[in-house]
Amino acid sequence: MFNFANFYQFIAQDTRLQPWLNILPQQLTDWQNAEHGDFDRWLRALAKISNASPDQVELKSEVALSNDTPLATGECKKLENLLRTFHPWRKGPYNVHGIHIDTEWRSDWKWDRVLPHISPLKNRSVLDVGCGNGYHMWRMLGEGARMCVGIDPSHLFLVQFEAIRKLMGDDQRAHLLPLGIEQLPELNAFDTVFSMGVLYHRRSPLDHILQLKNQLVSGGELVLETLVIEGDENAVLVPMDRYAQMRNVYFFPSAKALKVWLEKSGFENVRIVDENTTSVGEQRTTDWMTHNSLPDYLDPNDPSRTVEGHPAPRRAVLVATKP
Repeated sequence: MFNFANFYQFIAQDTRLQPWLNILPQQLTDWQNAEHGDFDRWLRALAKISNASPDQVELKSEVALSNDTPLATGECKKLENLLRTFHPWRKGPYNVHGIHIDTEWRSDWKWDRVLPHISPLKNRSVLDVGCGNGYHMWRMLGEGARMCVGIDPSHLFLVQFEAIRKLMGDDQRAHLLPLGIEQLPELNAFDTVFSMGVLYHRRSPLDHILQLKNQLVSGGELVLETLVIEGDENAVLVPMDRYAQMRNVYFFPSAKALKVWLEKSGFENVRIVDENTTSVGEQRTTDWMTHNSLPDYLDPNDPSRTVEGHPAPRRAVLVATKP
């Protein structure tokens, strides 16, 4: 059983988030009651990780923690084995007590592309939708965010996040909830909302954009990152089946089309701030994620196409303001 009491206490002290308490406990109780075959095993491993505060924590340039006196070899190996219980690690990397968790994604590369274009996060409340294991939330705290709430329905991502948080000394400035955006009420409570790597998984992208808008305060900022194709304002790819071996994918607009979607959804000052082709250095198989990855999803004879014949992954970042 997972205990969310700390989060309930956390939002009870925030007048903008207090209304969430009307529905959130029942939602999380329902989630607890849904079975997941590995969850109990992961929780047993999680319970063995110490929540002693480290001597050094670095969140601005990376996510790293250490002690003045390094862990003994046996302790370090025990911790590494516990962390490997939570395979596969997809978002990162993390450096904890000399253990380098080399994740599938170099999520720090994405952060470096996004950060120069967004409003400073200092003292802001942040919602990270589809946050994975919470890597970017730690980087947001490194930029001075007052608090970060991440939502992602994955049991494994929650356990990975809680493992890192315990190693951070049980930092209560960031919280991950196993929910989808459709389960959130219209909170209108966050200064900044991130949706990175989510839109193409949504059957109705405009509904997703409106759901994100309904979480922002007036004047709040949306940071939207997703897969796109090249083309004009009318260009949209709708794969008939898989895209780069992903099943649950629906709409891949051009960045220009996505800008129109945001404007039609009522956002102002919409900017395309970055477009980037995903490289096999940014997403790949590692010792901490041993399944297939991007190199396996590209046409071996033409890496500009996926194995299905679609354009290879290209990602864009758009930033917009809620009126």
